[in-house]
Amino acid sequence: METSTTECDTLPAPRLASGLTPDLDHKRSPSPFSNFEPSSSGSSPLPTISDIEMYTTPTAQRKLCVRHQRMADEGTNLKLQQALDALPVQEREAVNAIWSGFSSSSHPRRELILQGILTMCCFSQLSLLTEQLGQLIRIDPFTVLPREVSLRVLAYLDATSLCRAAQVSKQWKSLADDDVLWRGICEQHIGQKCLKCGWGLPILERKRAVRTNSASPSSSPPSFPPHHTPDLFVSEIPDALPFTRPWKDVYSERLSVERNWRRGRCSVRTLRGHTDGVMCLQFDETLQHPSFPILITGSYDRTVRVWNIETGLEVRCLRGHTRAVRALQFDEAKLITGSMDHTIRVWNWRSGECIRTLEGHTEGVVCLNFDSNVLASGSVDTTVKVWNFRTGEAFTLRGHRDWVNSVRLWESEDPADVEMGCGSGSEPRICQGTLLFSASDDGTIRLWDLARRTCVRQFTGHVGQVQSLKLLEVDERCDEGIGRQEHRIADSNMAHIAQVGNPTNPFEVCTVITHDANSESMEDIQSLDRVTREVLAGGNRKRAKRPVLISGSLDNTIKVWDIDTAKATQTLFGHIEGVWAVASDKLRLISGSHDRTIKVWNREEGRCTATLVGHRGAVTCLGLGEDKIISGSDDGDIRIWSFAGDIRL
Repeated sequence: METSTTECDTLPAPRLASGLTPDLDHKRSPSPFSNFEPSSSGSSPLPTISDIEMYTTPTAQRKLCVRHQRMADEGTNLKLQQALDALPVQEREAVNAIWSGFSSSSHPRRELILQGILTMCCFSQLSLLTEQLGQLIRIDPFTVLPREVSLRVLAYLDATSLCRAAQVSKQWKSLADDDVLWRGICEQHIGQKCLKCGWGLPILERKRAVRTNSASPSSSPPSFPPHHTPDLFVSEIPDALPFTRPWKDVYSERLSVERNWRRGRCSVRTLRGHTDGVMCLQFDETLQHPSFPILITGSYDRTVRVWNIETGLEVRCLRGHTRAVRALQFDEAKLITGSMDHTIRVWNWRSGECIRTLEGHTEGVVCLNFDSNVLASGSVDTTVKVWNFRTGEAFTLRGHRDWVNSVRLWESEDPADVEMGCGSGSEPRICQGTLLFSASDDGTIRLWDLARRTCVRQFTGHVGQVQSLKLLEVDERCDEGIGRQEHRIADSNMAHIAQVGNPTNPFEVCTVITHDANSESMEDIQSLDRVTREVLAGGNRKRAKRPVLISGSLDNTIKVWDIDTAKATQTLFGHIEGVWAVASDKLRLISGSHDRTIKVWNREEGRCTATLVGHRGAVTCLGLGEDKIISGSDDGDIRIWSFAGDIRL
């Protein structure tokens, strides 16, 4: 009983052209050899493969399988046809007979024929088969799969693997560079730590603002590559289409910055103008006006100076305090400064005008912090004063036994802390749930309920004066240990997506001590996000947030506190003298010390990743940005440590 078989894309069963009639020519089945003409030798041409016809040709055209369709499209049979034409007549007929018999056979019979042929082959023929089969059995899946399915497959790759895939072919590059994929990677890492790998990339808010401001109504509408979707990194052009750029470029730019952070590579500029130690600073790169990023510093020389970070030039000098300026904070509307002359001044920092002077402390004002409703200040007189912007009233918190060096306001969302809402009508008061942290030279940190005006919690553990505090909201899962294993990225693997930044830097290169001698080891290098992503299948899950308190002390340590239990969960050791300042964001923690150094820390691991050296005096104040650190020192200098761009040491 003959086994029925499904016809596939093999060559049709052959027969000589002499048996053909013109009436059958139109019924010829398409063949991979149909593009070749018969031999043009002087004698009567013998039938070529293109002259072969099926014994029984169906009216409908036969389907070609993936392999034979590819052969037909690529014309891979040219050499085979030429080799056949070069044979003598008798040999050509013999080869045609073999091919004809094989083509007309059923699949089981073909397998039997092949097994017999293999038994007749010597090693040289087997070697040829091995070489040929290694290429023939390869199938490019993206040539046969729909684009949507191909993108779904590629969504399981990390950034490094996508970049390698883009180097395979033009078609693979078109798929691997698709904005759908890179938008998913960006959403998972930019501005936050990935829930799976524990790493994140900076937002670079300033660069986004610059692109928005640089767009003009006269700009011609840009052309959009396929699959580009305006979203997080979009600049709106008035009365025109939104301007977008590939998400891969967005990722590349931020990866370049993050790599510099991890390897401790930065350039440094020094701003000089103060004639004594710089004690406080703050900078903002996202103000709508002026158009340049602003830095404001306060000094023992009794002045407050406003700087243009881009040019490094002093914009304005505010004078009025009669003693050292120890604290400052500003927003778009105002600047508030605290001084050792016992006063607090409110300024219009754009014009340099002093709007108001607050008096109440009996000694110098060392620290301050404000929000939209409340100003809190700490003093040498051991008290904390709270000034209510809405009522103009002030009250005093007492409990510390020495200088109050740092205060931080906190709006608690814990139901246990929030029992009543804000006052309304003619009796506005501080909202229930507004809390205040204060740190003192007495070695303690206190948490105050401003509505009740009482201390509700005390943090003890430092054995020296506590100089600085930082409040930070962290992602619950990342802080529980997800991704604590370090992921490194090799320059060789990522160089083709990190060609961002100015290769020539006009600024001097800072002295950097890195703390991972094997960071370049290929055995240890892993991609930033070598994890399976589910971006196309549902996006990011909602993250639970919890507050973390960070403190720096003259006992040379930095502590991370659990606010609920008032217990230290981590103690970071590394400085050889007291810590004057700390700053932190979701991606890293930095500290400035009396030992004249700045240290960059991996907060989750408690590990110092880099030490920045350059100040000639104690580092007294710090500001942390997405791609820079700004530091002030007793030496009177302000240093800008930039991790942006292509930095070559």
